[in-house]
Formats: sequence, C-alpha cells, structure tokens
Amino acid sequence: MFWIVFAIFLGACFAAGSTGGLFPPGAWYRGLDKPAWTPPDWAFPVTWTTLYLCMSFAGARVAMADDNGIAMALWALQVALNGLWTPVFFGLRRIRLGMVVLAALWCAVLATLVALWQVDVLAGALFIPYLVWVSIAGALNFSVWRRNPNEVPAPAE
Repeated sequence: MFWIVFAIFLGACFAAGSTGGLFPPGAWYRGLDKPAWTPPDWAFPVTWTTLYLCMSFAGARVAMADDNGIAMALWALQVALNGLWTPVFFGLRRIRLGMVVLAALWCAVLATLVALWQVDVLAGALFIPYLVWVSIAGALNFSVWRRNPNEVPAPAE
C-alpha cells in the first residue's frame, strides 16, 4: 500500500514539475542579468528529481499515519505553489510576481516541514533539502529581479 501512495505523491510532484516543460526558460531567461552563483542548467533537473523523490516519500509516510490532516493539507499547498512559480516566472515573465510566489512557497515548505516533523521525524527531515533549495531559488529570483528592474512581462496573447 505504501508504494501506491508514494506513486500518487510522485505523480503530483511530477505534475507540478511538468510546468518546466510547458514553460522552458528559453532565450528570454538566458538574456537576463544573473548572479555568478547561478546554478548550472544541468543542476535543476537533477535537484528537482531528487527533491520530488524525497517529497513523495515524506508525503507517503505521513499519509499512512494518524493525525496527518494539517500536514497533508500543507503538502498539497506547497506542491500547488511549486507548480505555479514556473508559469508565472517563465511563462508570464513576471519576475516580481515570481518572487511573491516563491516567498509563499518558502513559507508553505517551512510549515509543511514542521507539520510533517510533528507526525514523522524522518518525513520532516526529508523536507530540509527542499527548504534549502527553495531558499536558493528565492535568492536567485530576488537577485534576477534586482538586476533586471526594467524587464518587461510577456505580452498578452
């Protein structure tokens, strides 16, 4: 039963992650002024795949536990915000709004980590790398926003 639940959580993660294929960075992102510490392109799919596995394992562990309602609601919130950032940042090219989404995601990931931890310590610990990565992403989004203050959002179609 655990592996079925794990597969469902993994499906949710990859559904959120699929927005990266729908809204790829492209030439617009390559043309932005970015800090020297920007992770290389190959790091993003490797990191996200690892994080999605950890998130799914944590979610499945807690889904099988008692008193998991708040943790599961927060898990759903963070994966929804995770899926929202890419269309906002890359699709709409709204760097500042992307920062707002990332700030909300960071708060949701932290709250999820705490709620998971209260139900299952290992599940909470599995969210620590995710919080670190979202912190890096937030710093990168903020830096790109500050370095590109006159960047124009995507035109409405």
